[in-house]
Amino acid sequence: MSGDERIHLRLATVGILFLLALAVVILRFYRLSELPPGLFFDEGANALDALKVLQGNHAIYFPKNDGREPLGIYLMALAISFLGRTELAIRIPTALASSGTVFAVFWLGWLLFGWDERSETAQPWRGLLVGGLAAGLLAVSLEQTVIGRTSFRVNFLPLLLTLCLAFLWVGWNRRNWQRVAMAGACAGLLAYTYIAARFTPFLFLFFGLSFQFARGRSEPGGVTKGISFLAFRFASLNSRLRAEWSLASVFVGVSGVLAAPILVYFALHPSYFFLRSSQVSVFQPGSGMMSSLWALAVNVWEHLLAFGIRGDPSWRHNYSGQPLLNTWEAFFFWLGVGTAAWRWKHPHLRLLLLWLALLLLPAFLSRDNNVPHFLRMHGATPAIYLLTSVGAWETIRFLRNRLHWAQVKWAPRLRHKGAKAVIVVGAVIGFILIQGAHTYRAYFQEWAASPHINSAYERIWTDLALALNEQPAKTGTVYLVGLISTYSWHFEASTHPSFEYLYTGDAVTRVIHATATHNLASKIESALAAQEQVSTVHYVDWDNILVGGNVHSDRLVTAILKKYGRYLKSENHDSFQIHSYANLDLDRPWTFYDRLEPLTVHFDGGISFLGFALGQGTEQLSLNHQFDLDQDRPWWIATHWQTTPGVEAIYSISLRLHDAGGGTVYQQDAVLENSASLTTDKWHADELVDTLHFLEVPSDLPHGAYELRLVVYDFETLKPTVELGVWEPETVVTSLQVTESR
Repeated sequence: MSGDERIHLRLATVGILFLLALAVVILRFYRLSELPPGLFFDEGANALDALKVLQGNHAIYFPKNDGREPLGIYLMALAISFLGRTELAIRIPTALASSGTVFAVFWLGWLLFGWDERSETAQPWRGLLVGGLAAGLLAVSLEQTVIGRTSFRVNFLPLLLTLCLAFLWVGWNRRNWQRVAMAGACAGLLAYTYIAARFTPFLFLFFGLSFQFARGRSEPGGVTKGISFLAFRFASLNSRLRAEWSLASVFVGVSGVLAAPILVYFALHPSYFFLRSSQVSVFQPGSGMMSSLWALAVNVWEHLLAFGIRGDPSWRHNYSGQPLLNTWEAFFFWLGVGTAAWRWKHPHLRLLLLWLALLLLPAFLSRDNNVPHFLRMHGATPAIYLLTSVGAWETIRFLRNRLHWAQVKWAPRLRHKGAKAVIVVGAVIGFILIQGAHTYRAYFQEWAASPHINSAYERIWTDLALALNEQPAKTGTVYLVGLISTYSWHFEASTHPSFEYLYTGDAVTRVIHATATHNLASKIESALAAQEQVSTVHYVDWDNILVGGNVHSDRLVTAILKKYGRYLKSENHDSFQIHSYANLDLDRPWTFYDRLEPLTVHFDGGISFLGFALGQGTEQLSLNHQFDLDQDRPWWIATHWQTTPGVEAIYSISLRLHDAGGGTVYQQDAVLENSASLTTDKWHADELVDTLHFLEVPSDLPHGAYELRLVVYDFETLKPTVELGVWEPETVVTSLQVTESR
């Protein structure tokens, strides 16, 4: 290579690296403290574990939340020590890892394709184009932008794997044990990244063994048969193993030493090793072999559709539904795969094929409601983009060979020393600029504005933590946070992990599970009674439009607090209100009703109705009570139940309002559940159970006389039970007189 061409190559390299740096700075770090909007549950769980690390809990593995490898958590802890308990501290390590992967792919592409093994000559422009284009694809990928800006620990897998293979490639070819040791260090750290990294040892093993197979096919004497052929192959293998043994020992030794702590941990706790994989595997216990194989085939097909057809529907992994590669990228990708398969004897192409196949297995072998699952494909992304670049390079070669350049008037200009630099740099930079602009618009303007994003990242808990951090701290202040739906919730936790991480105030916070309302009064009383001092209680009332909540639960909580305390004020925020109360009476038991109206009905299905209470707001009504219909204050009815031993049915009730003519003007059905949200088939014998139901009667209900009737029926068969001795399914609970509102 001449001096001028070497200068052009350096300028081209610098130009591409500058554009790559600009792309990752904008797409990975711009507004990182704002977008994504909030920390979702898994990010919060990682953050809490990072706080524990700072408190001295230096775990090798974090088993909560289905188990998490520690590398990302330790790096988050380091970031928190500098940036504090912020969203940015949780996301900066993974954003850096995603950015680093871009440059690692550029380096690996240059190493793999910058040398032609057949002619044993340097091919720097090929290496620059393949590496630069692959890194550019990675940098401006919309899917990579979404995942890279979220604190997924999987972001460390492609970075370390790419660095490992780059160090291994250059170290082995140059017989440099220091580089091989660096590769071993990266390989050892892979065990601490993500569960899919467990497939990487097979990549190293199969790639090493593939040299023997590839060379054996072309050995002289290939027609040798029988025992002499086997003896020849065995002797050849032994000689090669002896020649490579020292470098292999360095790689395996360093990686083994670094991976040893977590391997020992899993050896002592094997259940943790198989916990998550057994949960998501397509091969589930109880499923037949044919059923599992069919599920596997469907899963493989769904993930292959990610290449040009459709993508991950999760907004946390992707712009919902968009394929991993667009149509043109998918064309070049499959062309690259075909090229690598056709020329599989070339080690660099064989490596990419094995990488693609083995690191797609975590996605193929796991089931999920959202497929394709880009997180589980993430370890294969460097290979995907490198193969796409191979396809683009082969297309350029094909066009160059098919066109008659000598007959093109401007073709001689391409022989100028700087022509290659212009073509390579122009192609890569042009792509990065065009695709980068598209990704910028798609992410910062379209994805960020989607109404699905706030719920996907559970933003309400981040907003709540930041809002409460700004409130003045007073002794005896308690915040009750209502949980009124399954929105943004995992399991029966005491609080949301993202809120717990971001909230730094001194006031006590307690989550009240308001999904079951019949024992809500006792829940609130217990939460407050556990505090040493209670001066002011603030109830966080979520915007039900955002969380899909039940307005009755909010009304019930505020009614209970108003009944046993003094209302102070309400503050409005974007996604919630805060209602404040003082002078709480904690010297007597809290109940929503004061007494039960005596009414006993024994049904033939083994369940008994033992009484009820009826009212509006905090007011309990007496039988035959005349009252004004208040549209804003729904009726409520508390019912008292007991089951006999051996009840197997899941019972529901139907509350029906009949007018004087016997016609039904209103009906509400509900499944009976106890305070633990268990249905009647799981109740203890002779257990006394209270339930609470709100009745949204029509606002235009005429005044007059009505009857409230009750039907108990089997939820699964819809067959009603009947009252013993009466043998009728419908029971009159009470008569009501409704007067006009005043």
